[in-house]
Amino acid sequence: MKRIGQSTLEFSAPPTVLSHAAIGGKKEAEGPLGADFDQTFQDTSLTMESWEKAEAQLQKEAVTLAIEKSGMTAQQMDFIFAGDLLNQCISSTFGLLDFQIPFLGQYGACSTMAQTLLMAAMTVESGAAERAVAVTSSHFCSAERQFRTPLEYGSQRTPTAQWTATASGSIVVGKGGAIKIRHGLAGRIVDLGVKDPANMGAAMAPAAADSIYRYLSDTGTKPQDYDGIYTGDLGLVGTTLLYQSLEDNGVDIRQVHNDCGLLLYDREAQDVHAGASGCGCSASVLCGHLLKRMESGNLRNILFCATGALMSPTSQQQGEAIPGVCHVLHLTTE
Repeated sequence: MKRIGQSTLEFSAPPTVLSHAAIGGKKEAEGPLGADFDQTFQDTSLTMESWEKAEAQLQKEAVTLAIEKSGMTAQQMDFIFAGDLLNQCISSTFGLLDFQIPFLGQYGACSTMAQTLLMAAMTVESGAAERAVAVTSSHFCSAERQFRTPLEYGSQRTPTAQWTATASGSIVVGKGGAIKIRHGLAGRIVDLGVKDPANMGAAMAPAAADSIYRYLSDTGTKPQDYDGIYTGDLGLVGTTLLYQSLEDNGVDIRQVHNDCGLLLYDREAQDVHAGASGCGCSASVLCGHLLKRMESGNLRNILFCATGALMSPTSQQQGEAIPGVCHVLHLTTE
């Protein structure tokens, strides 16, 4: 690989998507993208005795299915890059324990799908691995318990709040697939002082604007050069702020942009307020909806720009602001 511009990596022998899987819960199955999931569960506990164990099971199911679809076994995977929203990434640790694949845990909040995919691509491109797995997950109930209030509390949600997806997405990266990972950009931490944990979109939008602007500048491309630019989990509020931020710098992405947080649910019919969020949101939209559209030829050239709010319960309790990050991957069949 080589660096182009200031921050973008160009893969000389592009790693590819060998297989992918998207797993969702009941609410995700009922949304506009329900048919794009490989598997959904009507019982969001997945028969587990806690929400955290249910989320671990989501990752286990996603990785199992992605590896099966690749026609290989877990023993043929050289690395697995995984993370989630819970403290110390316990969903990944316990969900992936049985695979016995060399494990590198990641934390990028809701940007984790892009982060794990970028790490897997770099590992395969460098020759350190022939095949690597990228996976992440989130669960509405486990995230509410950790970051906001337990469901039993029955608190009201503000109009800016987003609904954490109960979902997981997994990709097997290697050589020889039809969908190439052509470029990647690791985002910078951006903090404009947003402190409201019920307004993740506002916290993450500045980072999305920064990464997209830097990627376009590095590559000398325009938004219109892509079939789609897909951000992760900005929702309605964050998407509006993203447009304003980029337009202040002379970049208009409105005609080619969509946000995974606005695609996953029907905002009005499913009462999710500003849209979807959580690691599993952009992961399942990518691994279900977007990659299937690329395989069918409806999309050929996209930017996947997952965003994350780098907060913790401790930082919130201590009054800290919510920094954001956004990683960019250029996926193409050309």
